[in-house]
Amino acid sequence: MSGAVRFRSVDALRGLTVAAMLLVNTPGDWGHVYAPLLHADWHGCTPTDLVFPFFLFVVGVSIALGVVPRAAQGADLHTLHRAILARGLRIVGLGLLLHLAMWWAYDLPHYRPWGVLQRIGLCFLLAAPIAIHLGARAQWALVATLLLGWWALLAPDGYAEFRNLADRIDTALFAPHLYRYDAATGLGRDPEGLLTTLPALATVLLGVRMGTWLRCGQRRRLPLAALAMLAAGALWSLVMPLNKALWTSSYVLWSAGWATLALWLLHVLVDRRGWPALGRSFGVNAITAYAGSALLVCALVAAGVWGDLYQAGFAAWMTPLAGPYLPSLAFALAFVALWWGVVHWMDRRGWHLKV
Repeated sequence: MSGAVRFRSVDALRGLTVAAMLLVNTPGDWGHVYAPLLHADWHGCTPTDLVFPFFLFVVGVSIALGVVPRAAQGADLHTLHRAILARGLRIVGLGLLLHLAMWWAYDLPHYRPWGVLQRIGLCFLLAAPIAIHLGARAQWALVATLLLGWWALLAPDGYAEFRNLADRIDTALFAPHLYRYDAATGLGRDPEGLLTTLPALATVLLGVRMGTWLRCGQRRRLPLAALAMLAAGALWSLVMPLNKALWTSSYVLWSAGWATLALWLLHVLVDRRGWPALGRSFGVNAITAYAGSALLVCALVAAGVWGDLYQAGFAAWMTPLAGPYLPSLAFALAFVALWWGVVHWMDRRGWHLKV
């Protein structure tokens, strides 16, 4: 974007996050995955539960570095809003197409309209105009309103799976087209459903605020903000548990605290001290890598060779030597390495595909 500010550290953080997405999404055997590489069953937060909010946080940082400077430098707002709308809708559309491929490849009983890319697109559509038109105080006030309002909405009915307000509304509006749905009981839920988009927006707006500080040279605020959010998230979790599926307010602060700490650390190491921007190739082709890798998995599953590749290349000879968990992890690492090679090749040729 014209007028955009580019930090290699942000590309690195985005890229490492995408690499982590691929790692946790493609084990060789879902029955044998090391605990840190699994989501929490319900309440709680594993390292895997931090991956998606990290990406949404970086979406906010990118808005602060790319969209806001264009508006500040006098770009035509009508044209800018059209670009925001077009990009957000393309991301949502790509997510819908990706789920169509999954529906076909895995022979799922129902098409699921909600998903990771859909949430990214919706949050971008909402957060970018907010970042353009609201000042810092108004943005902070909106974050506080979203987090406190989400607490007020969920608290009366509690946080039990299927019984909370978010799950009941998603089930009422979208069943059976959900991540999980039991026709016998009529219970369902979707971790990227309608209502949970509201606290996810708060994650993106926190990224906007941290990205603004980074752009303005106020990097010393980042570690202090990170520690404050981690402490607030931990304390809030005593009454509103950490929960990725519900995107609870405590989880927003906890995950944004870790993301801010990672952003600050990479900024110091990469931008200030000149360390290599590990993961940058993934970062400059993030959506391409995520969607392309998912489509490759769908194609291999539909062809019936996904399991054969794992068995022949990893499980057959590694399991007798090291047990079933290591080959499952090794397969995921090999898949990440494959795509790292693809995006590195693209980057060296200047191919940066934007959705």
